[in-house]
Formats: sequence, structure tokens, C-alpha cells
Amino acid sequence: MSVRKLKPITPGQRFRVVNGYDAITTDKPEKSLLAPKKRSGGRNSRGKMTMRYIGGGHKKRYRIIDFKRNKTGIPAEVKSIEYDPNRTAFIALLNYQDGEKAYIIAQNGLQVGQTIVSGTENIAPEIGNAMPLSQIPLGTIISCVELRPGQGAVMARSAGTFAQLMAREGKFATIKLPSGETRLILADCMATIGAVSYTHLTLPTTSAVGSSR
Repeated sequence: MSVRKLKPITPGQRFRVVNGYDAITTDKPEKSLLAPKKRSGGRNSRGKMTMRYIGGGHKKRYRIIDFKRNKTGIPAEVKSIEYDPNRTAFIALLNYQDGEKAYIIAQNGLQVGQTIVSGTENIAPEIGNAMPLSQIPLGTIISCVELRPGQGAVMARSAGTFAQLMAREGKFATIKLPSGETRLILADCMATIGAVSYTHLTLPTTSAVGSSR
């Protein structure tokens, strides 16, 4: 992943480093996976403005993301890595062998042409594969974690976030979050191998630290 240093046209951009967006392979989303996204413009049901400073901006369409990964045992090929204006992470377009298409949250290191699969048996713990916590080796970096079996991913979905599988005891698994918090989750819950990709990146520099003194 390449990074790009912004020109210091404002004080806040002087030491800012952002993603080069070289991971994106297309700028045209899959039409069958788009949904309208309505905005209120700060107005209530009678058309009266009840909130100031809301409105305008570029029109966005929602990308339907598969957070459940419930097509078990069916391999899918990563067709493209795309930018999603509704979230901080990149998304990946999957082409399943049965012809169905779906969007998922792209993990860091996911490549176009890679084959990924979700399931419970004979699945290798490789980047992009979705598995129950009971089948993932201890110490593995994971993301897109469920809190209840079949609910769909609700944890570690934002850009650059991840969790780590620390232990298993009985029907529960212990995961550690980036904040340092540890949580007990049912081992039947699904999780995806790898950390979430990121579109925005800010790196601290020695110049920035020195300038604050």
C-alpha cells in the first residue's frame, strides 16, 4: 500500500499522510448490489427545517454488504477492490461459483483473483476466509466478528481495526480488542481472518512531535 503526503496548504495538513488508493481496481460499483440512500436535509416529515447546516454534498448510493457470510462451502473469487463512500474501509466484490455476487469488507492484503470461502469444516485460516471462532487457531488476527451466531458481523468492521483470538474455554472464546478490552463470545460466532483494510491513514512524524513543543 502506497501513502501520499499532503501539501501543507493548511496547518492541519502539514504532517498528514493518507492512503494512495492504489489498492482500488475499479470505480464502477456492481449495479445489482446498490440501494438508494435517502437524506433528510435536516427537515422533518412536514418539510420544516429542524436542524441547521445539514444538506448538500455528493449523492451517495448504499452498497449492500454481506456481513453474515452464510454461503458456506462455496468458493468465491475476489473480482475487485472498491471504494465505499459510506464506510472507512475498502470493500471487495465476490463472484461465487454458483453465479451469485456479494460485497464484503475487504481485509488488508486481500488481492484480486484470490479465492476465499466461508464455512465450518476443512477451511484454512487464510486472509478473507470466514470461520467460527471454534475453528480458528489461537492468536490469529481476526475482524468482522459476530456477537450472536447468525447475527452478522458487528465488531471490528471499521478501517484498520482487528481483534485477536486469545483463548477458548467450553463454549466461549476470549478475544482481545485494540482498546485492550477482552470479551467472551460464543465460539459458534463467525469471524473473518485478517485485519480490516483502511482508506484513511495518519502517521505521526518526528517533525510533528517536535513542532508541538
